Amino acid sequence: MNRTNIRRTCLYSTSQLDAIINGMARQAAGLLTGHSKVAIVGIIRRGAPLADILHAALKKNYGLKDAIRLDLQIKRYSDDLTLLYPETLLTEDPAHAALDLASHALLVVDDVMYRGHSMLRAVEYLARKQPAEMRTVVLVDRGAAKLPVRTDIVGVRLDVAPTDIIECHVPPYEEDFRIDLLQPD
Repeated sequence: MNRTNIRRTCLYSTSQLDAIINGMARQAAGLLTGHSKVAIVGIIRRGAPLADILHAALKKNYGLKDAIRLDLQIKRYSDDLTLLYPETLLTEDPAHAALDLASHALLVVDDVMYRGHSMLRAVEYLARKQPAEMRTVVLVDRGAAKLPVRTDIVGVRLDVAPTDIIECHVPPYEEDFRIDLLQPD
């Protein structure tokens, strides 16, 4: 996509997103009540630092201790970006192969839910680990999922045109934490 003909609008600034993350942490804390074992799983790229931010908020505000933090590498990036890979591929980290999540409550975190390909692959993989419970968490849900994946915790729901792009800027990948709307002219 030629980004010179794109109108960019900042929808949420860092301070607004801090409040949204705190709300997401409050929802997650409610869903995790009664679970002694928790794993927070970030989908690489921007889902991983978002999982770190959510984890920090849960520790600080809700006393969540000893949660496992792991990340999943999933290649497709059709959710709001140009399709880079024809299939949704999950690359298993060898350290995860023997990971026992059977008695854990899982939070699976990503930045944008668009069509649902990345989240579905993550949920399929993690379901084979037989967790006690699994919840999906996204910063932005575009409300356009085409696959049978629901979002349990959503920072913001944005109904935008199919040609528009939601761009989540998440440190360390970008300098500041914000959500932009990109609209082709």
